[in-house]
Order: sequence, then C-alpha cells, then structure tokens
Amino acid sequence: MRLSTRIALSVAVMVPLLVLGAGVLLLGLVNKDLRGQQDARLRERAAAVLPSARALLAADHNGRPKVEQNQGRKVLGDVLDSGVRVTAADGAVVLAGGPSPADPARLPNEPGGPVTVREHGSAWRVLTVRVDGAVPGTLALIAPAAADGPQLAAVRRRVLLVTVLAAPVSGLLALALADRATLSIRRLSRRAAALDPAAGAAAFAPGRSRIAEVDELATTIGTLLARYDEQAARTAHALETARLFSSAASHELRTPLTSMRTDLDVLAAHPDLPPAERAEIVRDLRADHGRMDELLTALRTLAQGDLVEASAFGSLDFAELVGDAVGETRRRHPEVRLTADLPSEVRVFGWEGGLRILLANLLGNAVVHGHLPGEPSTVAVRLRTDGGCAVLSVGDLGPGIEPARRQAVFTRFHRRPDSPGSGLGLTLVAQQTALHRGTVTAGPGPGQVGTRFEVRLPLLRADAPAVPAQGLTRRDWLATDRGH
Repeated sequence: MRLSTRIALSVAVMVPLLVLGAGVLLLGLVNKDLRGQQDARLRERAAAVLPSARALLAADHNGRPKVEQNQGRKVLGDVLDSGVRVTAADGAVVLAGGPSPADPARLPNEPGGPVTVREHGSAWRVLTVRVDGAVPGTLALIAPAAADGPQLAAVRRRVLLVTVLAAPVSGLLALALADRATLSIRRLSRRAAALDPAAGAAAFAPGRSRIAEVDELATTIGTLLARYDEQAARTAHALETARLFSSAASHELRTPLTSMRTDLDVLAAHPDLPPAERAEIVRDLRADHGRMDELLTALRTLAQGDLVEASAFGSLDFAELVGDAVGETRRRHPEVRLTADLPSEVRVFGWEGGLRILLANLLGNAVVHGHLPGEPSTVAVRLRTDGGCAVLSVGDLGPGIEPARRQAVFTRFHRRPDSPGSGLGLTLVAQQTALHRGTVTAGPGPGQVGTRFEVRLPLLRADAPAVPAQGLTRRDWLATDRGH
C-alpha cells in the first residue's frame, strides 16, 4: 500500500473521531449554557411570583377562597410554561399546576437549587425558595430540563452530520496532500532505481528538495553508495595486489626453483656421490630454500603495506620503536659494532607494524652491507628532531653506494650481484616511509666513507590531519619499480 494511501486512510479515520469528540464536548458546553439560562429564568420567575405566592398563603390561612382563587390564577399566569407548587409551613399543598413529576415525593422539601429531578426517563429543573411573611411556606418552580430541548437535538444532528461527512472529505483531501508531499520521495526512488551500478556515487548527485526528510534520505543514499564504491575499490585493489603478488612470486621464484630442481636431479641420478659433493649440493639447496623463504616473506610484507587501512595509524613514540629495533639487532648480531644516539621521546602519527618493518629492514641492510671484507659491521644509529620532522639516520662503514645508483637501491628487486638478500628490503623501507608521508635518501657517510640512510617523518602535531591520506594513496609497490 502506498504511503499516501495509508495517510489518507489514517486521516479518514482520525478526523471523524476528532469531530465526534469535539461534538461531545460541544454538546456538554451547550447543555451547560442552556441549563444556566434556564436556571436564570427560573430565578427571575421565582422573584416575580414570590409576592403572589405570599398573598396566596395569606389568603389560604385566613380562609378567603375568592382571594385565594385569584392569587392562584395570578401565580399560574406568572410562571408561564413552568410548573409551580406552593406549600404551607405544615406541608399542605396550597397550589400545584403545570408540568411536574407524577410523584410529588421526588421534589425537594428544603429550599435550594436549582436541582435536577428525574422520573421515567424525563428530567426537570426544580428551584425551591422560602416564602417569608406573616404566613411562611415554600415556592417550587419546575421546568423540563434543557437537555431534552430542541436546541440540543439540533446540535446533535449537526454533529452527527459533520462526523459522517468528515470521513470522505478529509480522506480525499489527505490523499491529495499526501500524494503531493510524497512526490519528492517518488522522484528519489525513480532516480535510485535508474542508477547505473557501475557509475557509483558520482552519478547520484542529490538535489535540494526543500524537504528535510527527503534531503536527509538522499544524503544517506549518497553516503551509502560512496561507502560501497570505497569497499568495491578496496576489494578490487586487494584482488589486484594478490594477482601482482602471485605474478612477482612466480617470476622471482623461477630461478631458485630451477636451481633446486637441478640439485635434486643430480642427487637422484648419482646416489653414490662423494660426501663432500653431496654436502655442497645440500648447502646449495638450503641456500635456495632460504632465499625463497625470504623472498616470499618480503613480498607478503610489501603486499601488507599496500593493503593497510587508515584505522591502523595512531600516535606512537618513534624513539621507543627505534630503541626496540636496535636492541633486537644487537641480540641477533652480537658481533656488530652498533651505537645508538636516541632522545627520550619523539611522537609521530604512524602504523606501528609498518614502522617496525622499516626499522628492521634498514638496520638489517646496514648489518649485511656495512662492513669491508674481513671486518665486522659498524653501524651508527641516530634519532633527532629537525623543525617539524623526526630524522633517523643509519650509517655504516661499508663499501658505499655509487652516486648514480643511490636512487635505484629502493627499486623493487634491485640487488648487487653479491647480495644475499631478496632485493626488497630497501623497497619496504621506501614504501613505509611514503605511507607515513616521509622521505628516505641514501648518501655517503661521514668523511665520504660508507653509506648513510636518512629517513624523515613528520612529527605528531595537533593541526596535522588524522589520516596520512597522501601516503595511503600510493599502493602500487608490487606493480611498479619507481625510485625514491
């Protein structure tokens, strides 16, 4: 059932009920006014009849029948259409006439009123007053109650007529008004039904209808479509990342898998190999296996950085994370000469998992490449603040990087011929730096000896955006080999 029809039916039911209720209230008020007018007339007539009633009681007491008869006619003439009853002090009825209850016992004995007296479905208003004078008594004026009058009957008929007419008239008017009021909703429904799913929220640009509820509904639909588009984009990006991960893994694992297959074929074809040659082949297999494991781990971490959500970012103490990474490196490589110069606290807005990936790969690269042949690695770590940035420098005393290759070292799968790594460690450093709206550069160490990597990340500020939007828009590290 349409909304306009529901509204029309509701109005068609409610309006007659309201009219009927108002009519009942109106009848009560009219009855009260008529009763008040009737009571006022009874009091006026009682005041006019009181002298004649006093004379009537005196004539009755003195035994003057003619005077009594004349005064009785005068009393009956003064009360007009009302009933009258004059009673002496001893309870004897001196005069009774006009409309009144058949049972006189229903009339009040004491002065007062007006009061309502009912008998056999009829009602009377009775006003009883005391007659003072030489011969005391009581005067009662009786009139049919106004509730049974023609005026109230006319009001009842009109209320019933209006109630009967209110249902169809109010229903038709409500249907027309509701149909007009829901026009904007129907237009919005047609626009939503005609929306191309491929167009998304951009094609649903709600206009102003000047109806708050409709505009709110249109805004809600637009927001819902935008969230759907965002979720669809995330899903598509996740699928693309998975495809690129599979493609990159397939390409990069081809060489170690081929090498392992060759070594296995040699072992299978020559079960009687000398122990020294067999041990050498096993070492090659283990090396290839380790390379494959490292490669898959790096690719998975790179994909994780491409898929990270903004909700993962928060306020972090970068100095504490650097200290943890330095301690882990010392534990894993006790032979490395590692020094660290760290402040007590440096707050940044970042993803804890991503920053730990950055630090682990940056320090791991320095440990692997930060020495000359025959010497242990020497690594110096320093964290400081410069303006609005946290500056982390990691230097070593290794062979260094040629100026022409310093930008290329951050490219995916870039590795030196003698490097044992996967070629993704510094790519992960560049990725996480970009996600945190920072920069990373490679240059010579102090005295042009070795290599020094410098990472600059923005410090946490009250006026900084809550979400590093610029970093999160770059999610193509599995797809491209751009430099930094």
